Amino acid sequence: MASTALQTTFSLLTFAATFSVLFNRCYGFYPKLINTSLAMTASEYDWSPAGATWYGSPTGAGTDGGACGYGNSVSQPPFSSLVSAGGPSLYKSGKGCGACYEVKCTSNPACSGEPVTVVITDECPGCVSESVHFDLSGTSFGAMAKSGQDQNLRDAGVLQIQYRKVECNYPGINIVFHVDSGSNPNYFATLIEYENGDGDLASVDLKQALDSDSWQPMQQSWGAVWKLDAGSQLRAPFSIRLTSLDTGNTIVAADVIPAGWEPGKTYRSAVNFKA
Repeated sequence: MASTALQTTFSLLTFAATFSVLFNRCYGFYPKLINTSLAMTASEYDWSPAGATWYGSPTGAGTDGGACGYGNSVSQPPFSSLVSAGGPSLYKSGKGCGACYEVKCTSNPACSGEPVTVVITDECPGCVSESVHFDLSGTSFGAMAKSGQDQNLRDAGVLQIQYRKVECNYPGINIVFHVDSGSNPNYFATLIEYENGDGDLASVDLKQALDSDSWQPMQQSWGAVWKLDAGSQLRAPFSIRLTSLDTGNTIVAADVIPAGWEPGKTYRSAVNFKA
């Protein structure tokens, strides 16, 4: 009797264990897999549709500088020609300069479907056929292609793509200030470049030497150039406070513009936003 009862108990336990394994396999009840699947699904919904064209040299940076004012740095690291002009909704009257986006295409047989990160460095005022339009450099457009098919993709000329805004990340590079050549003792203007994180700026403020509390707001002059027309002589060194456009994060480049600064010179800060 005891032996029979023991065999019955063992059989029930075996059945329960087998049922559990079969249930999990049949119905996919794996919490880790479910979480991963949900994360992947959510990630796919980050993408939005846009139009895309390209301009300039097939393997160039679109134009030498562009409406943001970055000059020949658009073809050099860290931009490395992976740049784009933006239609009005991306350029934002210059406030969109420096923003980073991932773009990818699947609408052409030459498309790889893999994302490419580009930076807004120019304006395309006539790009209004869609609510969002990227006029990419030839390099950026070709980078969306399968290996060896970049020219085939450029030959398409116009594409429907997907895009999403991403954080800019320039490892080992801090924010740079290029003093405008028109600056003088009473008027200071500077191009601001290589901001991590949002990449674009909402506001810029300047603090003069020996002025521990007073920040003077700078105005956007054009593109990525910000100015302060003080009307009286400015006292260097200058500290510059930057506020990012989307997240509102703030950093200060203390005394970044030294006494004896010169128009046309470039000054490198020791700070950057977190990427």
